[in-house]
Amino acid sequence: MNENKKIEPATILRGMTRDGSARVLVINSRKMVDDMIKYHHTTPTASAALGRTLTAASMIGTMLPENGDTVTVSISGDGPCGKLIAVGDYFGNVKGYIQNPMANPPKKPNGKLDVGAAVGRGTISFIKSVGNVEPQIGTIELVSGEIAEDIATYFAKSEQIPTVLSLGVLVDVDYTCLAAGGVLIQLMPFPDEKTVDLIERNAQDLVNISRYFERGMTNEEILDIAMRDIPFDVFDTLTVDYKCDCSRERMEKKVKSLGKKEILSMLDEQVAEGKPRELCAVCRFCNTEYTFDEKQLLG
Repeated sequence: MNENKKIEPATILRGMTRDGSARVLVINSRKMVDDMIKYHHTTPTASAALGRTLTAASMIGTMLPENGDTVTVSISGDGPCGKLIAVGDYFGNVKGYIQNPMANPPKKPNGKLDVGAAVGRGTISFIKSVGNVEPQIGTIELVSGEIAEDIATYFAKSEQIPTVLSLGVLVDVDYTCLAAGGVLIQLMPFPDEKTVDLIERNAQDLVNISRYFERGMTNEEILDIAMRDIPFDVFDTLTVDYKCDCSRERMEKKVKSLGKKEILSMLDEQVAEGKPRELCAVCRFCNTEYTFDEKQLLG
């Protein structure tokens, strides 16, 4: 990777049509996706698959009602990517996991990365942890594996919220993130039909969203494309990040939850293989390794 590249922090612009028909979010997620690539060492297609999922989870997270709430987007496909997970919080920060970061099927005939083939067929689930109630879980079959269409379909089918979602990730020749971002538009109850028609028309101009970011267009400029001929107001701009909240204490607690018998068995296996009598736990979201000896786990 070219470590000399300066990438601005990821940001989300949030707004709403003045008639209250729809809310709209625009995110430039290049920095977020680039950090993910550094953590997981993904190939271009894997970067695009997880990068799109993270980009969506970040925007969706900012729509959660309270600080402390989270949304998990979990994709289980039969393609080479395996399982994909993106967790977004109330502030729009995210963390993610891909089962096979080396997934990189052949490109499409048009030269684009084949994310759909990398993901394959399967399901997409949303787990919303809101307040102190039991998590809300919804699952549908994947429509295309291209992520944006699958998430928009989930909102339409499971939450009855008509949604326009465009996501894009471009990967540079050195495997770093060249551009990434997205636009999310959701209709509110009882929208004005004229506004709906204009949103549907403008959505055609959002198909290649990553190219806008590659050209250096700002969130504001892309919002103008999404809201062309529609009066709207901007609420705020949020700075968001790829942020893992793992810790040594949390990982130790997870290992201890295996129980004394299982821990002793695993320690014995380490010794039998000629390794130190200790266990190593790795965070799947940032690949940080935590090592614990017998005294720490059982003392």
